[in-house]
Amino acid sequence: MAVVKSVDVLTEQFRAKGLKVTPQRQSIFRALSSSRVHPTAESVYAAVSSEMPTISLRTVYQTLNDLAAMGELSTLDVGTGSTRFDPNLEPHHHLVCDECGSIEDLHADFPGVAVPTGGEAGGFEVTGTEIVFRGCCASCVAGRPSQQHNTGGARAHG
Repeated sequence: MAVVKSVDVLTEQFRAKGLKVTPQRQSIFRALSSSRVHPTAESVYAAVSSEMPTISLRTVYQTLNDLAAMGELSTLDVGTGSTRFDPNLEPHHHLVCDECGSIEDLHADFPGVAVPTGGEAGGFEVTGTEIVFRGCCASCVAGRPSQQHNTGGARAHG
């Protein structure tokens, strides 16, 4: 998985864009650069607020949105309730666990997936494709109690 650029690089890029670089923002950069997940603003806030208790959730949101506007993160909404931020800017798909909400990158090609041409698409112009697979991650599958299979034939219903 691609990761966010280093704290020093992000600091220089913020300054080059005329954006103020604060200790709060540098703390957010550090949290992102050490993360290997698709974090929510709330999870970044939780990680950063232990180091910097006075930081606001608004500052975290603004910084993440600034990074997205700069092309350093992409926003990801896979229906888990919160926008996630993805440092992997290469074309890829996602595996989403319905139990724990984890998201994993999936690098696979699906050459047959396309919007039909002609009238069916209504003139829609495709700029990108993302496929989201939903299911259960290996950790959640491993944590399930063993299921006993009924091999004893039909049961009476009463």
